[in-house]
Order: sequence, then structure tokens, then C-alpha cells
Amino acid sequence: MKRLIDRGLMFGNLIHVSSPALVERYNRALAHLTGKRTGLTDFHIDISGYSPEVGDELSDPLYLNPNGVNRQFILLSTAQKTAPLLNVKFSMSRSILRRFIEENEAQLFALTARDAVAGELLNSVYSVSDPKALFDIRTLRIEADTTAGTVKDAEELGQKIDRFMADDDAWFDDVLIAEMIGLAKKTGDVTRNPVRLQQMEFAQDNFWTAHFGGLYIFRGLVHPATAIAVGDKMKLGELPVESLLDFADRNQIARFLDDNDLVEPIVKARGIDAGAILRQKLDFIIVDAAQDTGIDLTGATRRDIRALARAHADALPPEFHGLQALLRWAEEEGPWPRITSDHPAYFYSLRAADHPDRDLVNMLLAELAPKDVRQLFICHKEAFYRAYQGWSEAKKSYVADFLDREYLVDKAGARAALFGHDAPMREPDKDDMIGRVGPWGAVRPSRGPVKNPVKGPWGG
Repeated sequence: MKRLIDRGLMFGNLIHVSSPALVERYNRALAHLTGKRTGLTDFHIDISGYSPEVGDELSDPLYLNPNGVNRQFILLSTAQKTAPLLNVKFSMSRSILRRFIEENEAQLFALTARDAVAGELLNSVYSVSDPKALFDIRTLRIEADTTAGTVKDAEELGQKIDRFMADDDAWFDDVLIAEMIGLAKKTGDVTRNPVRLQQMEFAQDNFWTAHFGGLYIFRGLVHPATAIAVGDKMKLGELPVESLLDFADRNQIARFLDDNDLVEPIVKARGIDAGAILRQKLDFIIVDAAQDTGIDLTGATRRDIRALARAHADALPPEFHGLQALLRWAEEEGPWPRITSDHPAYFYSLRAADHPDRDLVNMLLAELAPKDVRQLFICHKEAFYRAYQGWSEAKKSYVADFLDREYLVDKAGARAALFGHDAPMREPDKDDMIGRVGPWGAVRPSRGPVKNPVKGPWGG
């Protein structure tokens, strides 16, 4: 992992905490939330205020996330909104925290100028020892205040001011006036500078959780509620969904994604260079096949990768041959390939369509197509770090060098090139053969449910 840390590919973009004042504020918030303190004078924090150094010191990587649910957070600065979230247990946690910071940025900027803000992402579940408990998570809300209770005091002061203004006899109420003066000393003039954080709630029908080996839950779609387990679904028991799948159910997963219009073929997507994306996927697959040869792949060029492909042609997996055939078709140099959901290349050929859950679907596709290390790193860092530990030194070196050279220099550009969605320039022609057929074969009318159906993104 040191190679990733040195290149900023792990623990990158964290916020450095080194001033005595900020360390003391952090300790006050930490004691407020957990009853613990750190003896460190220099550490880094993520968007939630979690510090890997403090986690090591306390021998508790979940010191701000007990039981892996209801994540607590410590804000020392609004700059934390751009930091990553470490030890992710739920896919929605970082986006919720970032939205909370952005929508309360002015207030949080003022509050963190004098104190730390401590809070929690709350739901009705406090333990997920039983997988069924995950399905009780439907709404998350945020509670937050400074360690001194400034927001609570400001709300109380505002109520007393309203009472003072409305009651004709309030001028003679010495107790009320004294209480107002005491609160104002702590909050400042709330009539000119209101101290109020928005009460925010977030509905969560579709999400990923790291619990139980990884589980994707989809409840807010048109078609049946579905859970997709990364591991063996039989170990989860009966769950309150109409369809429980795992990664061995490739055909059913493909049908689920297609029936809900969650994916689109890369070669059909608008606004991207499908050929370039397919070539890069092919390079990653070649490196994976050749990783045990002992060859130093650091800084390997495409010419070097092609030489590897020739040298190890017999070892190249079906994913390579399927994507190569698709590339030939996309560049009008070959016939249409027949790639169904049974084919190992199938999920490599897809990306999320343009819909609110596209990040979640790209996360799922990244796990279903793990040899595409760039997508795995961008869309599912937890899975990337787990996979990285099992790679050969040659593959680790190549991947770290590639991501450092090709991705970190322009993260936004790379994401847009891979996953961006342009508005269609024109409606497709009704007689367009590709629109009616596509490289996965002709679309046939549905004849009702099919047991273990084989699906392509155009049907089939």
C-alpha cells in the first residue's frame, strides 16, 4: 500500500491538522462524541473527521462509526467537503456529508472559526448483525452542533427574543432579560447573524453497503425490489425483497439492469470515445494475464502491452477476445459479435445510463468487471484496495504508475470521458439497423418471464 500512499492514490486529499488550536478543537469534539481523546499533535482527517492516524492510535478504525452505522463526524473546516471518506460502509455517506456542508457552508464557516462542529448521520438502525436490518434503513437525517452547543443556544435565544418582542410585559421580566444576555454572550447577535443549520433528511431506497461481504440494495425502481450480494446469497437467509441475487447470477443481473434501463453499451453511448475506452480495458486485461511473468511493467507503453499480448496470446482470457471483437465492430473492421450475459466480457461492455443512481450502478459494474482497474479505482475504491493486495508486484507497479500518470493529472476530465452523458443531438432514425439490432443480436419480442434468461443490452 505504500506505493499507493506515496502517489496520493490512497489517503490522498486528506485535511492536515497540525495547529494546537485545531487539535484541541478536535479533541473536544472527539470527547463529546466518543469520550476519547488523541495524544497526537499532527494527523490527517477525511470529510467526516476520521483520521487513520488516530484510528491506529486508538486501535479502532470505527471510532467515529460504531457498529458501522450512524456515522458520526467532526468538522474543523468547510474545506473537508472535498476530502474522501475512508472506511466506507454505505455508498451514500460521503454524498450526504458533502451536501450538508455545501448547503450550510456560510453557517459552518462561521461556526468552525471558533469551535468544531460535531454531528451524526442518524437512522432508526443501530446494529446490522442481521441482514434484514439493512432494509429498515430508509431515511437518514443529520444532527449537528458545536461542542459548546452554539446552534442549540442560538435557537433558544431566538425563541426568547420572539417572546420578548411579543409580550408587552417582557420589559419587566428580569429573568428573561438575564437569560437573553447570557445566551447572547455565547452566540453573538443572532438577529443580524442567525446561527442555524438546515434540518436535512435524505431518502435512501438504493444503496451499497460493505456489511455481509458487500450488498447492493435496489428498492426504488419500477421493477421488483432486488438485492445483489457480492458473496454467496444463501448465507444471507431470507430477505424482504422480491429478488435476491449474487454475482453467480449473471443472467438475472443483466436482465435486472436492462429491465430498469440502468445501463447502456459503451459503443452506443454518446459523447465518449468508445474505441479508446475499449483499448484501455484490453490493456488492463493483458496486464492481468501477464502479471505473473515477472516483467517490470512500470511505465509500460501501449507498444509494450501489445508485445505482451503477442507473447502471451495463449493465456489471454475470454474477456480479451470478446472486447477485441467489439472494438473491431465499433471501428467497422469486423462483424457484429454475439456477446450475451453469459460471456465474461459482457459487463466490461457496459456503463451506467444517465439516471440518479448512475454512480451506484457504475460501482456495481466495477465489481462485476474487476480487471478494468481504472473503473474499479474510480467507482469503488474499497474493492480496489482489496484487490490490490492480491496482485503481483508487476501489476501493482503498472497500475499505480498508470493511475498516477493518466488519472490524477485530470480527475474531472477522466470521469467525464468515461462516465459523462451528453444530450442526444438527434432522435435515432427508425430504420437505423444498429438501433434495432446492435452487436448483441436482434431484439425479439418478450414472451414473458424466462428461467435463467441470457440477456444483452439491446435485449436478446
